[in-house]
Amino acid sequence: MASNSTFSVIGSDVTIKGDITASADLHVDGTIEGDIACASLVQGETSSITGGITAETARLAGKVSGSIRARELVILRSARIEGDVHYEALTIEQGAHVDGRFAHGARNRASDAPAKPASGDEPKLGLVS
Repeated sequence: MASNSTFSVIGSDVTIKGDITASADLHVDGTIEGDIACASLVQGETSSITGGITAETARLAGKVSGSIRARELVILRSARIEGDVHYEALTIEQGAHVDGRFAHGARNRASDAPAKPASGDEPKLGLVS
């Protein structure tokens, strides 16, 4: 990826088997079998990701089988997620399907005991219809 690129697109006709690391934003419409680490992830409705996702912000609309760690996470109504979700701020549209555990704090490991939020630092959960 060139240093002047602001985002990368993985088209619906592309299948990748392997981990992806991007320093910029990533838009995925295709199929990925591997972990993804990027600044910002946008997943299309027809996309399928099998592996872990680590991003500052993520907007998920397709199928994900794996854990998700994001500071700001939006799960759209078309999303189908199987895996644990770690977040700082979370929005879930009505109709989205998540089969896994939610944990506030994107940096917490799944094996850690849940952290108690400090006063004024309660988890943010929004439902959008």
